[in-house]
Amino acid sequence: MKEAMLYEKVADGKVKCHLCNHSCTISPGKRGICAVRENRDGTLYTLVYGKVIARHIDPIEKKPLFHFYPGSKSYSIATVGCNFRCLHCQNYETSQYPKEYPDIPGEEMSPEQVVRDAELTGCKSISYTYTEPTIFFEFAYDCARLAHEKGIKNVFVSNGYTSPEATRLIAPYLDANNIDLKGDENFYKKVAGAKLQPVLDTIKLMKELGIWVEVTTLIIPTYNDSEDFLKWTAEFIKSIDPAMPWHVTQFYPTYKLTDQPRTPIKTLRMARDIGLRAGLKYVYEGNVPGEGGENTYCPSCGELLIERFGFSLTTIKMKDSKCSKCGAQIHGIGMP
Repeated sequence: MKEAMLYEKVADGKVKCHLCNHSCTISPGKRGICAVRENRDGTLYTLVYGKVIARHIDPIEKKPLFHFYPGSKSYSIATVGCNFRCLHCQNYETSQYPKEYPDIPGEEMSPEQVVRDAELTGCKSISYTYTEPTIFFEFAYDCARLAHEKGIKNVFVSNGYTSPEATRLIAPYLDANNIDLKGDENFYKKVAGAKLQPVLDTIKLMKELGIWVEVTTLIIPTYNDSEDFLKWTAEFIKSIDPAMPWHVTQFYPTYKLTDQPRTPIKTLRMARDIGLRAGLKYVYEGNVPGEGGENTYCPSCGELLIERFGFSLTTIKMKDSKCSKCGAQIHGIGMP
């Protein structure tokens, strides 16, 4: 247990948490919406500091990040807990665990151990992923600062509900963030238990602070697959940066959302076409390896630059981050 960052003490022993955009007011003995921050006698504690529930070496493409050191490995960690309650969460057994059980499971690890493991395994970056990294912010922050000193990059895979205060605090040490843009306001209320606007604000702020941002929309049939929503999403991303990659990915039934089928590939094609017609330079289809929508093409001449199959790079036709055919600069960090 460790005292939390980003909170203030208010009346009657209550505390107000400023870590995420829920801005929970928490009474003594109670926890916030994330279920991993608890008010004990007027002091807010994080219950997940150093309690690692999952750690793996992943390809960076799994995050998914396609324009951030392609082909590199990322040491990936998570704790239990989440500040959303997405009905389709693929990691619900860990993300929702603290909302159903009183204990906090996990392997005890220090930031030094995490960074050392990343170094020893030759990972270019550390990813805070699988569950929402904002809810284990204190641990991620300490790991990120130490990794930064060692020249190891730091990556969030996030729902975008990080507060502006927390975003600015982590920004000097955070190199990239894949942020979900899940749906419209009704979708966030019905499916995730949140609001849309804070996510949009976080995407904008992360970009303004110099963090490489890619956006993912998991397309769920009848929930967020309308042309109107997809056009709106593409226009929003374009308004921030036409070179911000957009991943439109296939849903599969899981957790509490099993009444819909997998997303048809033709829907992903439609979404990708909408993004490209809107003026986005890089749009990718996810969770459908071998269909061609995961490849990187030159936005200037259309040349195939990076061919992918799943999380593997099979062809690279770039030099010094430029198209091998026309010489156009390809946007990203650590591009070939």
